[in-house]
Amino acid sequence: MNITSQINDYINSQPEAKRNDMQELHHIIQEIMPGAQLWFLDGKNEENKVVSNPNIGYGLQIIKYADGKTKDFYQIGISANTTGISVYILGIEDKSYLANTYGGTIGKATVTGYCIKFKKLKDIHLETLVAAIKFGFEAQH
Repeated sequence: MNITSQINDYINSQPEAKRNDMQELHHIIQEIMPGAQLWFLDGKNEENKVVSNPNIGYGLQIIKYADGKTKDFYQIGISANTTGISVYILGIEDKSYLANTYGGTIGKATVTGYCIKFKKLKDIHLETLVAAIKFGFEAQH
Protein backbone atom coordinates (compact mmCIF):
# COMPACT_ATOMS: atom_id res chain seq x y z
CA MET A 1 0.00 0.00 0.00
CA ASN A 2 1.42 3.40 -0.93
CA ILE A 3 1.87 6.27 1.52
CA THR A 4 -1.10 8.29 0.20
CA SER A 5 -3.40 5.29 0.68
CA GLN A 6 -2.04 4.69 4.20
CA ILE A 7 -2.62 8.36 5.08
CA ASN A 8 -6.17 8.30 3.69
CA ASP A 9 -6.98 5.04 5.51
CA TYR A 10 -5.62 6.47 8.77
CA ILE A 11 -7.60 9.71 8.45
CA ASN A 12 -10.76 7.82 7.43
CA SER A 13 -10.43 5.50 10.44
CA GLN A 14 -10.98 8.43 12.84
CA PRO A 15 -14.35 9.40 14.34
CA GLU A 16 -16.15 11.91 12.09
CA ALA A 17 -15.30 15.18 13.86
CA LYS A 18 -11.62 14.28 14.24
CA ARG A 19 -11.54 12.89 10.68
CA ASN A 20 -12.84 16.18 9.26
CA ASP A 21 -10.30 18.22 11.26
CA MET A 22 -7.42 15.95 10.24
CA GLN A 23 -8.47 16.07 6.58
CA GLU A 24 -8.57 19.88 6.72
CA LEU A 25 -5.18 20.02 8.45
CA HIS A 26 -3.72 17.60 5.88
CA HIS A 27 -4.86 19.90 3.06
CA ILE A 28 -3.62 23.04 4.83
CA ILE A 29 -0.13 21.59 5.32
CA GLN A 30 0.02 20.49 1.69
CA GLU A 31 -0.97 24.02 0.62
CA ILE A 32 1.78 25.50 2.83
CA MET A 33 4.42 23.17 1.39
CA PRO A 34 3.24 21.78 -1.96
CA GLY A 35 5.27 18.81 -3.07
CA ALA A 36 6.64 18.13 0.42
CA GLN A 37 7.67 14.53 0.95
CA LEU A 38 4.87 12.57 2.64
CA TRP A 39 5.50 10.05 5.40
CA PHE A 40 3.30 7.59 7.26
CA LEU A 41 4.48 5.92 10.45
CA ASP A 42 2.13 3.25 11.78
CA GLY A 43 3.40 3.63 15.34
CA LYS A 44 4.95 0.16 15.49
CA ASN A 45 8.57 -0.77 16.13
CA GLU A 46 10.68 -3.47 14.47
CA GLU A 47 8.96 -6.17 16.58
CA ASN A 48 5.55 -4.91 15.36
CA LYS A 49 4.68 -3.59 18.83
CA VAL A 50 2.74 -0.33 19.11
CA VAL A 51 5.09 2.30 20.55
CA SER A 52 3.29 5.51 19.49
CA ASN A 53 0.20 6.83 17.76
CA PRO A 54 0.40 6.64 13.97
CA ASN A 55 1.81 9.83 12.40
CA ILE A 56 1.49 11.58 9.07
CA GLY A 57 4.67 13.45 8.23
CA TYR A 58 5.52 16.24 5.79
CA GLY A 59 8.84 17.47 4.47
CA LEU A 60 12.35 16.17 4.98
CA GLN A 61 15.07 16.92 7.46
CA ILE A 62 18.24 15.05 8.34
CA ILE A 63 18.56 14.34 12.04
CA LYS A 64 22.15 14.21 13.26
CA TYR A 65 22.83 12.11 16.35
CA ALA A 66 25.64 12.63 18.86
CA ASP A 67 27.49 9.57 17.54
CA GLY A 68 27.60 11.14 14.06
CA LYS A 69 24.91 8.94 12.51
CA THR A 70 22.12 10.58 10.53
CA LYS A 71 18.51 9.72 9.80
CA ASP A 72 16.00 11.14 7.33
CA PHE A 73 12.79 12.23 9.05
CA TYR A 74 9.85 14.56 8.54
CA GLN A 75 9.68 18.22 9.60
CA ILE A 76 5.97 18.51 10.45
CA GLY A 77 3.78 15.69 11.71
CA ILE A 78 0.15 15.23 12.69
CA SER A 79 -1.40 12.50 14.76
CA ALA A 80 -4.74 11.69 16.32
CA ASN A 81 -4.53 11.25 20.08
CA THR A 82 -7.10 10.17 22.66
CA THR A 83 -8.51 13.68 23.12
CA GLY A 84 -7.82 15.39 19.80
CA ILE A 85 -4.95 16.10 17.44
CA SER A 86 -1.23 16.69 17.90
CA VAL A 87 0.84 18.74 15.46
CA TYR A 88 4.57 18.09 15.73
CA ILE A 89 7.02 20.75 14.63
CA LEU A 90 10.39 19.05 14.68
CA GLY A 91 13.93 20.31 14.40
CA ILE A 92 13.55 23.53 16.40
CA GLU A 93 16.62 23.99 18.55
CA ASP A 94 15.06 26.41 21.07
CA LYS A 95 12.62 24.21 22.99
CA SER A 96 10.81 27.25 24.45
CA TYR A 97 10.25 28.95 21.06
CA LEU A 98 6.86 27.43 20.16
CA ALA A 99 5.30 28.08 23.56
CA ASN A 100 6.76 31.60 23.83
CA THR A 101 5.89 32.61 20.26
CA TYR A 102 2.52 30.94 19.64
CA GLY A 103 1.26 29.70 23.03
CA GLY A 104 -0.38 33.00 24.04
CA THR A 105 -2.35 33.49 20.81
CA ILE A 106 -3.23 30.00 19.59
CA GLY A 107 -6.32 29.50 21.75
CA LYS A 108 -7.32 26.27 23.52
CA ALA A 109 -4.15 24.27 22.90
CA THR A 110 -1.22 22.89 24.85
CA VAL A 111 2.11 24.00 23.38
CA THR A 112 5.34 22.23 24.34
CA GLY A 113 8.86 22.20 22.90
CA TYR A 114 7.81 20.57 19.64
CA CYS A 115 4.08 19.80 19.91
CA ILE A 116 0.83 21.73 19.63
CA LYS A 117 -2.06 19.66 20.96
CA PHE A 118 -5.74 20.61 20.76
CA LYS A 119 -9.19 19.02 20.78
CA LYS A 120 -10.72 20.60 17.68
CA LEU A 121 -9.56 23.00 14.98
CA LYS A 122 -12.43 25.35 15.88
CA ASP A 123 -10.95 25.70 19.40
CA ILE A 124 -7.75 27.29 18.11
CA HIS A 125 -6.67 30.30 16.09
CA LEU A 126 -5.92 28.62 12.75
CA GLU A 127 -3.73 31.46 11.45
CA THR A 128 -1.46 31.02 14.47
CA LEU A 129 -1.16 27.28 13.82
CA VAL A 130 -0.39 27.96 10.14
CA ALA A 131 2.34 30.44 11.19
CA ALA A 132 3.88 27.82 13.51
CA ILE A 133 3.83 25.18 10.74
CA LYS A 134 5.42 27.62 8.26
CA PHE A 135 8.11 28.39 10.83
CA GLY A 136 8.74 24.66 11.23
CA PHE A 137 9.31 24.21 7.50
CA GLU A 138 11.50 27.32 7.26
CA ALA A 139 13.58 26.43 10.35
CA GLN A 140 15.08 23.52 8.40
CA HIS A 141 16.18 25.41 5.29
